[in-house]
Amino acid sequence: MGLELFIRMPLVASAGEFCFIETINAPGAGPPRHRHREAEIFRVIEGCYLYEVDGRRFFAEAGDVVSIPGGAAHGFVNVTDAPARQYILITPALDAEAFFTELAGTMRAGIPDREALNAFGARWGVEFLGPPLTRGDLPAH
Repeated sequence: MGLELFIRMPLVASAGEFCFIETINAPGAGPPRHRHREAEIFRVIEGCYLYEVDGRRFFAEAGDVVSIPGGAAHGFVNVTDAPARQYILITPALDAEAFFTELAGTMRAGIPDREALNAFGARWGVEFLGPPLTRGDLPAH
């Protein structure tokens, strides 16, 4: 998946209110476009990402903060030639370790078709909407 993930604060530490993770995305890597009930706040630590939120595309670089409300369709991609890193606050909390372990198993042979992704997503309240963004995608003007 081109992803390294570190749980910095598990959901039990906040009684399920939020969790905090750190991700390192390989060049050109990012998740399929998706939506879920949880809100996410991203802080880019290294690199540059192209984000898409409800059809609006924009770049975020080191130091930038991106807030994605629960229910918003979104995705992102590392647009650099080096690994990029971000911290993500998720609220309400998600069992990130279980979610990403199961997701990695679902995607072990590459990105499966939308039906297979949504079968996985149904267990977690995530709807997959389309393929990942690519480095060739441009911000909306």
